Amino acid sequence: MKKKNIKPPIFWQKAKKILSKKDNKLSKIIKSYPDDFLFSKSDPFYTLARSIVGQQISVKSAQSVWNKLEVKIIRIKPKIIATTHSSTLKSVGLSRQKVGYLKNLANAFIEKKIKITMWDKMTDEEIIQDLSQIKGIGRWTAEMFLIFNLCRADIFPLDDIGMIKGLCKLYDIPYPTERETIINIGKKWKPYRSVATWYLWRSLDPIPVEY
Repeated sequence: MKKKNIKPPIFWQKAKKILSKKDNKLSKIIKSYPDDFLFSKSDPFYTLARSIVGQQISVKSAQSVWNKLEVKIIRIKPKIIATTHSSTLKSVGLSRQKVGYLKNLANAFIEKKIKITMWDKMTDEEIIQDLSQIKGIGRWTAEMFLIFNLCRADIFPLDDIGMIKGLCKLYDIPYPTERETIINIGKKWKPYRSVATWYLWRSLDPIPVEY
């Protein structure tokens, strides 16, 4: 994934070393992808819109819908989404509910209902609460934003199916498993649970997850 002018988060290399020392099983996955890393798209609206599209569907399905959306409307921007007819958005495979969510998101950006300029000074939980004001954005969507846009180091999305499947596969335990089991395993990955989660996703799909 080495791309020109794209760099990993400042904590990435340190996190890889610490996680590899703490967890021999996870270390094997990390070593399998020596040149790959998380990187931010930097556009918060883009990341949140893509997260909405990806809600409750597979990574492959979400990518397919997103590709069609980008072809259909060219630029994913608040004013463009807000003014695009709902039928046009539905035509790419979006449900009526997700179309509504995207419209809500666009209006929140246009009307400045969320504290975009303050996010770098806010805690993870404060940002989750800020984003959750928008109908259609719950904890999972906000967590994807914290990982993929703000590159926060210690996000552990307990409701993410891919993360849970990757964890169960890594530890050879039945899927689905108890939430408490997941939390306890994740404790050893602090304060870099975002990085551990990213590698769990990679263990399931050769194509990096992006939002």
